[in-house]
Amino acid sequence: MPESIHEKLLQNLNSAEALYHRLVLLVGKSRTGKTAILQNVANTIGTEVINVNLMLSARLLELTPRKRILRVPEIFAEIVKTAPSPVLLDNLEMLFEKELRQDPLRLLLGISRNHLIAAAWNGAAVGGKLIYAEPGHPEYRRYDTIDPLIVNMDGNTIVDAAVTKKKVKE
Repeated sequence: MPESIHEKLLQNLNSAEALYHRLVLLVGKSRTGKTAILQNVANTIGTEVINVNLMLSARLLELTPRKRILRVPEIFAEIVKTAPSPVLLDNLEMLFEKELRQDPLRLLLGISRNHLIAAAWNGAAVGGKLIYAEPGHPEYRRYDTIDPLIVNMDGNTIVDAAVTKKKVKE
């Protein structure tokens, strides 16, 4: 019987604990069940899923547009810091807003140095590339190197070549 995506996500969270960037991305297009998987994992380990859009927008609302740009990393770190480990993040769309001028993957990687994180990622991981949104979409991003562990909604797990090399050397 093949492993479920739920089980793969839990296994990758365990594996990520020993890595420099302790980040696991649950990658799939919109409406493929990422939120349900995160909720199931949260129920299994006794934690909650954080709705990043809701938490971040509430904190940014009172700031000027210029201050929003400057404060996003700090506020995002505070949101994650207050959550129990592992931190399960959903609805990251706000991090991709052009007006906020952020690099969402860099934010996630930076915060994952101190916190074990699993995050839903709307897009795809194909051929060693991590993609957010569709080409032509204003929030489209493509990353040519993949540092985090990835669990695709199709059931495949992707581990970056650098991580594999590191494990082979150990």
